Amino acid sequence: MIHTVLKPILFALALLAGPILATPADAAERRSIVLAGGCFWCIEADFEKVRGVKGVVSGYSGGSVANPTYKQVVRGGTGHREVVRVTYDPDQVSLERLLHMFFRSVDPTDAGGQFCDRGKSYSTAIYVANGAEKAIAQAAKAQAAKDLGRKIVTPIIGAKPFYPAEEYHQNYYRGKGIVVTRRGPKSKASAYKFYRKACGRDARVRQLWGSAAPFAS
Repeated sequence: MIHTVLKPILFALALLAGPILATPADAAERRSIVLAGGCFWCIEADFEKVRGVKGVVSGYSGGSVANPTYKQVVRGGTGHREVVRVTYDPDQVSLERLLHMFFRSVDPTDAGGQFCDRGKSYSTAIYVANGAEKAIAQAAKAQAAKDLGRKIVTPIIGAKPFYPAEEYHQNYYRGKGIVVTRRGPKSKASAYKFYRKACGRDARVRQLWGSAAPFAS
């Protein structure tokens, strides 16, 4: 009788414990890197296409203001940049590969912003969590400078707190909600395409990197 009563209880506890025990192993398989490359909509859209990337979140990092808003960041004075946190499976894609693609998806020679977006909040940066990531980032930067034949100004910075951007900004490039643009009402996805082309991002990246540009085809 005791076994009859205990068995379903133990079974239920085992089911509850299963996900808890599995979580550390699952989490160990994934890593993340924070990248600043101008408009976070564009970096998010680019890196979500990469095999092995499990998620990309737009946000802010690098500054001294906790939980900043979009308006605060773009107005300046917070020290934050628009960034994305790229979560990836290192068994499917290496950090070396991700940073190789990153440098070739931006203008790393421009210290004043990116494309039509100007100011520090739109400038490029790589935020590293430890010495191993720093070494990989430095090697990727050196290779980019060698391949481009120009000075790379993208700084490599110790990791700072990451603050997710407002929900409105997440997955903007494929959003269906309607927004008002200079060309009238458009879906977020259509507004994103219009912005990206008007800002000259892909044209400039192709000019710099040619066929080596992974996302500007």
